[in-house]
Amino acid sequence: MTIPGASLSRSIGVAQRGQTGANGRRPVPAENAAEVTAPMPPLTNGQGALSPRAIPEAAVARLAVYLRVLSGMKEQGITTVSSEELSVAAGVNSAKLRKDLSYIGTYGTRGVGYEVEVLIDQIERVLGLTREQSVAVVGIGNLGHALANYGGFPGRGFPVTALFDVDPDLMGVPVGGIPVNHIDDIASVCAAKEITIGVIATPPAAAQVVCDRLVQAGVECILNFAPVVLQVPETVEVRKVDLAVELQILSFHQARRADSAPSGETAPQPRSNGRVNGSPRHSVENRPNGAVVRR
Repeated sequence: MTIPGASLSRSIGVAQRGQTGANGRRPVPAENAAEVTAPMPPLTNGQGALSPRAIPEAAVARLAVYLRVLSGMKEQGITTVSSEELSVAAGVNSAKLRKDLSYIGTYGTRGVGYEVEVLIDQIERVLGLTREQSVAVVGIGNLGHALANYGGFPGRGFPVTALFDVDPDLMGVPVGGIPVNHIDDIASVCAAKEITIGVIATPPAAAQVVCDRLVQAGVECILNFAPVVLQVPETVEVRKVDLAVELQILSFHQARRADSAPSGETAPQPRSNGRVNGSPRHSVENRPNGAVVRR
């Protein structure tokens, strides 16, 4: 029996929610003449080295966004960037950006800004990207196929090097150039491939069993696409990607916009059991013989 994946997911990454002002436009962060933050020492582990765990999780997520933006700037030949320019490109407030960067011990140069390449190196070091991570995907359904074939992971230091499923028809079949192994081989394959990150793309019922096998194999970082809460030891980090929740959040914002729309504008009409505003979608005709015909 195949462990099917969920439907095609959004690309893994950090989602940004745009902020708008009263005029409906995204505000440009306020200018600040100084390109340096207030004196604030970087958080360390007591031995002078930066402790990644001392950085707030929300700031870590934003650092990943800054890295993506900076990498794009580097490809365009940009060598320096001001905090205002970077904050606008990343969609955050410039003061928050400078505080985030102060966590990693960088403050920029007054009147110049930040050196793009240096800042990239610093963020990569903090995010642990100076060494390559090996990724295993469990559950080669639609989502698993998409993840195995996605070419953007290796370039960012996350090559998918192992695939697992339970379908005998998939065993040994290459997906994205990688042969599929049986989940019974998770321990041996993960050890041989030095897997550091496991991705669970299975149905909910199988997710915990797969998670347990990954943990037993020594995998301490797990990305979970299954809509369940996994039970793991305190030493294991789990990130959950629930597409339904993300869509519900977007639905909330859409509904809020509709509720606040000026009078005269057409808003999406509520649905209720196939009805719109309490009225049937189809016209009903009662025939003399008692039959009811919907059209």
